[in-house]
Order: sequence, then structure tokens, then C-alpha cells
Amino acid sequence: MNHTPNTRPAFSFEFFPPKNPEGTERLRRARARLTALDPAYFSVTFGAGGSTRDRTLETVLEIQSEGAVAAAPHISCISSSRAQLLDLLTTYRDHGVRRLVALRGDLPSGTGVGGGLGEFRYAAELVAFIREQFGDHFTIEVAAYPEFHPEATNAEKDLEHFRKKVAAGADAAITQYFYNPDAYVAFVDRVRAMGMDIPIVPGIMPITNYTQLARFSDACGAEIPRYIRKRLEAYGDDSASIRVFGIEVVTRLCQRLLDDGAPGLHFYSMNQAGPSEAIWNNLGLAQPR
Repeated sequence: MNHTPNTRPAFSFEFFPPKNPEGTERLRRARARLTALDPAYFSVTFGAGGSTRDRTLETVLEIQSEGAVAAAPHISCISSSRAQLLDLLTTYRDHGVRRLVALRGDLPSGTGVGGGLGEFRYAAELVAFIREQFGDHFTIEVAAYPEFHPEATNAEKDLEHFRKKVAAGADAAITQYFYNPDAYVAFVDRVRAMGMDIPIVPGIMPITNYTQLARFSDACGAEIPRYIRKRLEAYGDDSASIRVFGIEVVTRLCQRLLDDGAPGLHFYSMNQAGPSEAIWNNLGLAQPR
């Protein structure tokens, strides 16, 4: 892996758009606490098939209007036409947004890649379109999969998809979450060997709910190492013990990644401040830039 000792790692947090007024207030409270940590940006997700399009836009513009932390909307090409994407991207540009997370996006249930799901099939096409229309206005982040995309037929083809995104103009990548640091190190080494030197920021999922984590991981292909799975299973419904163990495990993971030269950490906050704050404090990151 490449180490960047003279560059302060960049830390960021991901939110999903709230579904109701109560969720909006919870997110505002969490965001206020995480703003105090002075992150590089807050990203906001985009639902399968564009199902949260309006709520994503509202959340991004609210964050952007506050001015404390930059907003980075997820942009998905699934179920979106060129005209819709151009309109949305123009809106973001006009509101001062300078960073995007460009993704193919999750397919709506019951569909496959192709037929009627939008004018672009892959994230590399979306990245190329953004560069064509907006030049270098946006910093573009793309997804990376250290344990490989669940739909990839093999590791080589998955790496080739990643190479195409970088070639199309991606500035940096954020990984799917993982709990095996060796998978991340091996992925970065392979990417570097292919001549790609963009920052690859580890995605970090705090552990707070085993049932939810197992469901997410089965869907996205993220491996939960056996020792973690067995410990979590043993705690049963003891949520306090799951939280303590989860923070301990993820803190060790983050420290290993930073020690190995990771260019930052991107926390999948699940719209909660507490777990990410606890890991942050354990790592001693609460310090001025």
C-alpha cells in the first residue's frame, strides 16, 4: 500500500434521507454532533431505482445551506435519463455542491441490468457523462469492493470495472464496508499494480445490531469474520454488549487501516452519531486540522 504520511487523513460520514419528520429531526441531531468533529464532507445516499430522489435532494440542500460541512450527494444512473441527471447535477452545481458519489445504483427488486432502467448501465458511463457536462467542477468519488462486487463474475472483471471508472475521470473511491483489513490491503495493492493511484478510502460500518448487519452483509457480499459472527451471536439480545464489542472491533480495524496508510475513513453512520463518535474518540481523532 502507498502511505501518505504528510497528508492528514480525510474523514467523512454517510447519511440516508429520512422518511418522515421524526427521522428528519433525528438526523439533524446526529448531524450536529458529527459536524463538531469537522469532517471533510457528509454524503447522502440514493435509494434503489431512484426511490429517494426528492428526499436525497432536500437533505443535500439542507446540509449545503448550513455551510458547516460540504454535502456530497450520491448520484445513481439506474432509472435516470440523461436529461434528468443533467437537471439534478445542474441544481447541485448551482447550490455550490462540489463533490459527488457516482454509482450505478441498486437495481429495484425483480429487475436485472439493462432494459428500461435508464440510459446508462454502468457507473463508468455516469462518470464520463459528468465530466463531459461539467468538466472538473465536481470531485467524483466512486465505489470500490475489496471483497468484490456480489454481481461480479470474477475478481478480474470486477477490477476491470473499477479501472474503467478511474479512466472515465473518478478522483477517489470509497469502499464497501469490510471487517478483514487484509482484503483492503490486497485490493489497494492490486489497483496500484494496475497503475491507478487515486485515493481509496475504507468504508467503515459500526456494529450496533447483529441481525441488521447480517442482513446487510448477506446482500452486499461483505464478509463477517467467523470470530466476530460467533461473538455477536452469543450476545443474543444483549444490545449493550453488542455495542461495546462492536466499537472495540471496529476501532481496532480503523487503527490498523490508518497505520497501514489509508487516506481516510468513511463512516456509514446509519443516521446515528454515537457509534461513530465512540470510534473517533478511541482513535484519538478529536484534534484540530
